Amino acid sequence: QAQLVESGGGLVQAGGSLRLSCVASGRTFVGYTMAWFRQAPGKDREFVAAVSWDGNTTHYTDLVKGRFTISKDNPKNTIYLQMNSLKPEDTAVYLCAAGSWERYKYWGQGTQVTVSS
Repeated sequence: QAQLVESGGGLVQAGGSLRLSCVASGRTFVGYTMAWFRQAPGKDREFVAAVSWDGNTTHYTDLVKGRFTISKDNPKNTIYLQMNSLKPEDTAVYLCAAGSWERYKYWGQGTQVTVSS
């Protein structure tokens, strides 16, 4: 059973930093694109960042460019999201996903990030 488990969320003041982790298990994810999405209360889920299997290609929403960095460690089956200069509008549940650039098949349960002003 494929499983994605996120961790690293928490409460931080505006301007602070957090690093999220997502560990993949239960099947091989070779060749899969890995991504982070987020969902704030009352809002639709939105794309944050994605990284190709080989780590050579990344994409970010304009909302986080220059502040967030996605990376991966294939031997550890783990992806990361380093979040700097956090803003209150970054408050959301952050979810890890695996699939293709067009469609993500596997999803984690999410980790809460709260940024206070």
